[in-house]
Amino acid sequence: MLAAPLTAVVLYPLFWMVLNGFKTNAEVFGNPFALPAHFGWENFAAAWQQGVGGFVLTSVSLTVLATFLTEAISVWAAYGLTRIRIPLNRTFTVLILAGLMLAPTVALVPLVKMFQGLGLYNTFFGLLILYTAFRIPFTVFLMRAYMMDLPMEVDEAASIDGASKAATFWRITLPMSRPIIITTVVLNVLTNWNEYLFAMVFTSGTGLQTLPVGLADLMSKNGTQYPLVFAGMAMAALPMVILFFVCQRYFVRGLAGGVGK
Repeated sequence: MLAAPLTAVVLYPLFWMVLNGFKTNAEVFGNPFALPAHFGWENFAAAWQQGVGGFVLTSVSLTVLATFLTEAISVWAAYGLTRIRIPLNRTFTVLILAGLMLAPTVALVPLVKMFQGLGLYNTFFGLLILYTAFRIPFTVFLMRAYMMDLPMEVDEAASIDGASKAATFWRITLPMSRPIIITTVVLNVLTNWNEYLFAMVFTSGTGLQTLPVGLADLMSKNGTQYPLVFAGMAMAALPMVILFFVCQRYFVRGLAGGVGK
């Protein structure tokens, strides 16, 4: 019963934003809740030409690479912490998960100084390091919780059959962990796509602006051209909405399993 009104509450702002992207300034100010007089793509084309295309390319590249690196590192770390007996296992677990308590705002000043010294400030590679490093603790946390409940008997059977740890990981553990992997991919993509603080502080040139920073710049330049701004915001939001609805089945299953175990 509550699903329909909750869905309407969540989707209506997005629907309203898309509709206003088709309007003129006079229509937005005259009746912002009415349908546009005609559906044309002029505002979307203008927003794309004013930099949204470059912002999208930067955000897509950064989001894809950062998410891939985060997943690759985290899944191996979670496997090692749950399925392999290594010295100081608990210590490594505490150190990795301690990253959850580090707020990005607290680390900004030392990180800026360090990146300037290393020549990574205002570089794509510097942002890639930041996006990856700050997502690993949370991703490992979810993956480790999920893998802890996977039956060890399967690993033991594979070992008896002569499978190495690497073969067991690739052929058994990784396929069984697909729900949590898809869940963390969605979460990391959403976070990286919408990240604003690092992208604003660690870049000073327009060539490296991500979509959130670029849209803020677009709003400052076109403060009175609201349809143009709405068109840019719609292009930024729609890909993530589509991604969530496509992956929602695995997302809910993996998140419930990873947190609840």
